Amino acid sequence: MRHWGRRLGILCRMSDVAKIYDCIVCGSCVIDMLCRPVDLDTPIGRGVLHEIEPMLLTGGGIVSNSGITMARMGMKVAAFSYVGDDAWGPVVRGLYESAGVDTSPLMTHDTLATSTTVVAIDASGERSFLHTVGAPKSLNAQAFLDRMDLFASSKFVLLGYYSLMPNLQDDLPGVLEAMRRRGVRTAMDAAGTGGGMEPLASILPHLDVYVPSHAEACHQTGISADDDPRKIIERYRACDAGLGPTSSGSGAPALLGVKLGKAGVLLSERDGEYIQVPIVDPPGDVIDTTGAGDSFYAGLLTGLIKGMSVADAGRLGTAAGACCVTSVGGCTGGRDYAQTARLAGFTG
Repeated sequence: MRHWGRRLGILCRMSDVAKIYDCIVCGSCVIDMLCRPVDLDTPIGRGVLHEIEPMLLTGGGIVSNSGITMARMGMKVAAFSYVGDDAWGPVVRGLYESAGVDTSPLMTHDTLATSTTVVAIDASGERSFLHTVGAPKSLNAQAFLDRMDLFASSKFVLLGYYSLMPNLQDDLPGVLEAMRRRGVRTAMDAAGTGGGMEPLASILPHLDVYVPSHAEACHQTGISADDDPRKIIERYRACDAGLGPTSSGSGAPALLGVKLGKAGVLLSERDGEYIQVPIVDPPGDVIDTTGAGDSFYAGLLTGLIKGMSVADAGRLGTAAGACCVTSVGGCTGGRDYAQTARLAGFTG
């Protein structure tokens, strides 16, 4: 099961002289205002005062959650997205810089606001969102193609979120293919409902890693949540570049998977082979599940970059997700690599 990890490690070492970054995280870049505890079953109401704990201001979205978590684990990470020309833009940059994430690729949009979210969290850790998409939604193919030299300097690019990038998603096959031609490994995550199989069917053949949540994957494929999740991966495998679903099963060569919540993660590095990765017990009480999926990605990619087998990288991912849920916010609970690896059961 170490075949894929070894292959990635060899490719990375071959081009290390030109690789400045381990990963550039692109897309959703948010400031989160976290409010807890909020009774999500009770209407907000007019003129009602809801007493909560002190609000926490932190980063959100994949750029914050995955990027900061990877940086904490010792990866060299950069952020690529838009912030607004407003009071929140410098807050985003300061947050990332303090966490060791390179902000030099971040762009400032002239007219759109920084993306912001009020996150209402109940006592069990479930949450609801009041969200302004803001500047990141303006990301388009040209923004990426103009910076292809930047992406060529990274071993991996992680992009999120599929179905929430209206100006980019139709052009993603070409953008991702351009990255791969420059020796970059590509990964993508989904969010919201997960969107549909179009244009995902045309995107999958250009990805090296794709592991959405179970709910997102079911919505994309139309496969019932009660069915064997292997059927979801089989559906992804049957996507041929530019042609949509086929019966060949050879169109999507990526490391594919489905995040299954308490049932762990199902991964597949090649057609017909599956690895069930169990959850890791959190190193504390579950406080907030925000960002757990993004943190899983951070651990998974960190493991792959380090040359781990898919099974071990998946285990590191579940450990990173377990750390995430012990703290309020999607990027506040991450540990360093040594602590995360110990939680995953790696003692060497």
